[in-house]
Amino acid sequence: MSRLVVTDTGPLIHLDQADELHLLELTGEIYIPETVLTELEPGSTDISELEVTVEHVEYDESTYPHLDPGETAALVLSVDRDAVLLTDDLDARKTAQDENIEVHGSVGVVLYAYSRGELSETAAKRVLRALKRDTNLYLSSPLVEHAIRLVDSDDAGW
Repeated sequence: MSRLVVTDTGPLIHLDQADELHLLELTGEIYIPETVLTELEPGSTDISELEVTVEHVEYDESTYPHLDPGETAALVLSVDRDAVLLTDDLDARKTAQDENIEVHGSVGVVLYAYSRGELSETAAKRVLRALKRDTNLYLSSPLVEHAIRLVDSDDAGW
């Protein structure tokens, strides 16, 4: 059985903007809360090529009041399924860590794909730079350079 992975809106949007949405499928069996799908702007991110399970997630709005509905639903589903959470939101990442949930973002998906041999060293570096250059994901230059050093040192996996 493959690992369960729940994603919120961020990695869907950012990996799509970098033309690398397919990398999500390498991380495991993907679950997406319905709430996350409703947050995607119509026509902006096409997930029809991904193999995903869409789940209705019920939660109390006070569960994680500092997170938006998509992040909350993704985190609730991750806790419920003991799944890895994929998010690019810093507050959601911190909350997941507080809940002892393994959490990664778009950069982590690229590093995972590289560690599995699905991306060459050159391709992994290109995608990491594209995430900074071609998407609306804020990545600091030091973070991107750190990720590139992980590729260089062959220490990029989860």
